Amino acid sequence: MQFSGKEDIEASIENVFAAVSEFESFERSAIRRGIEVQRVDSSLPVDAGLAWNTSFNLRGKPRDMLVALVEFTEPSLMRFDSRSKGVNGDCVVELLALSPRRTRLSVDIKLSANTLAARLFLQSLKLARGNLNKRFKMRLADMAKEIERRQSRLT
Repeated sequence: MQFSGKEDIEASIENVFAAVSEFESFERSAIRRGIEVQRVDSSLPVDAGLAWNTSFNLRGKPRDMLVALVEFTEPSLMRFDSRSKGVNGDCVVELLALSPRRTRLSVDIKLSANTLAARLFLQSLKLARGNLNKRFKMRLADMAKEIERRQSRLT
């Protein structure tokens, strides 16, 4: 299963990259949504190798997931790998400078299953694909607006 979205943001590629690589704010946001997040080694600098252990409830069951930053190329690319019992995920965040003050943010998430139960879970997600895609794109648009709002405060 795959989710993809693109947003054009009125900010330089450096500013957008700084915003999307501000992991502490994403950790706080996840915690507010009821997800337990713990950075594996908080002394590591922001670079490939950074990882988080997460725990959350999904469909009434507790789930654990390890999320690792596997590629970090400033200011254009981040790739995350996630592993949980049965479901693996790959998330690619790409930035493209359209002009000195405009950047395209592309996010691509791919989920795959290792077990029969995970395949059934992903199949149920496929049935709700329209609603999930809509919510994903709405969150991405909200993130782009927030980055633009922050940028306008700085200038």
